Amino acid sequence: MFSAFSSIDDHSVQARTPTDAAVKRLDGIGHVLSGLDISAIRTQADVNRTLWTLDAANKCVRAVLAEFRTQPATEQLVRKSRNLIDLIERTRDQVVSLRVLARS
Repeated sequence: MFSAFSSIDDHSVQARTPTDAAVKRLDGIGHVLSGLDISAIRTQADVNRTLWTLDAANKCVRAVLAEFRTQPATEQLVRKSRNLIDLIERTRDQVVSLRVLARS
């Protein structure tokens, strides 16, 4: 689900402005999430670890956005943030449904 972020070249993105730095942080969060493999979830510990990772990533995205509350955010920053938050929420829903299915 997050594989779109796995091809990010961290060295090619130079932070020239605070917004560039924020976008780079969001790209990093996406890169970490690209390593999640929901199909590999087998145990309750896997579910818990995945949910913790998603929740932590969600908090990180929101923290990046909070830094720009008083500054005019660029469209790119808002778009990347919203996309990440949406992906995190959809993935979280899938993982929670796996937990529900495992209990049935």
